[in-house]
Amino acid sequence: MLQSFRPENRDLQVNINGRLVHRDQAGISPFDSAVQGGDAVWEGLRLYDGKIFRLNAHLDRLRSSALALVFQEIPSHESIRAEIKKTLEANGMRDGVHIRLTLTRGVKVTSGMDPRLNQSGPTLIVLAEHKPPVYSKAGLKLITSSVRRFPPDCLDPKIHHANLLQSILAKIEATHAGADDALMLDRQGFIAETNATHLFFVHGEKLLTSRTVACPEGITRDSVLALCAANGIEAEVRDLSLTEAYRADEAFCSGTMGELAAVCEIDGRPIGDGGPGPLTQRLSSLFADFVRREGEPI
Repeated sequence: MLQSFRPENRDLQVNINGRLVHRDQAGISPFDSAVQGGDAVWEGLRLYDGKIFRLNAHLDRLRSSALALVFQEIPSHESIRAEIKKTLEANGMRDGVHIRLTLTRGVKVTSGMDPRLNQSGPTLIVLAEHKPPVYSKAGLKLITSSVRRFPPDCLDPKIHHANLLQSILAKIEATHAGADDALMLDRQGFIAETNATHLFFVHGEKLLTSRTVACPEGITRDSVLALCAANGIEAEVRDLSLTEAYRADEAFCSGTMGELAAVCEIDGRPIGDGGPGPLTQRLSSLFADFVRREGEPI
């Protein structure tokens, strides 16, 4: 689970506001809002054979998040696509690539919280790396974190913001417990997601997943539900308790960086037979075909 340095990423060209620089020289101002307060939004993209999976949906979510944070300037989809293309071409990339797209409010005239101090911006960062899916397909071990996910009345999870301290604290707990990732609950004790991915549970022939009350509107999550509808797989979205997770026949997580990955253990309890179940394997196969069909040329 611990990612490592990949030699093919040694000389990456990183795109900052349209300027390509070597990864070792890349940097942003200490007055940038991302540094000052995590005041930024982001998306994770994956490149398959020259196409980015559901790129337009990701750019729509980026724009929606920036609008919610009242960014004064938001680059157009077309301009962001152009910068992504330039970055991929500069790095000779076509497949097996993960792209971290970050948009900050921009640079402040002096340090401070007030967005009116931002008189230069925004800052657009395109970081593309050679990176296959990061999760083991053999099965992940989760522990339940003590850190709860915010509901909309605290910090709306529909804003895909760059302040990830909740997730980092939960990940620290998981690491100290010898687990791969952390399962996170909402304030009512229902399952939200992991520190990095959405969760699905199989009970019999039905697939269950949580409502997006205390977790983001996942694009991979939405794709899994679409695959279920198209292939006659019964799926239900509702509040789920830990007990329902413990007694599931199968479980898996979903996300751009890791695609679909089985969950084999939660809080020391084996899930199913402790390996990827038949529905998890079927959906993983369907998803592999889906990403090729739904990729958008860049």
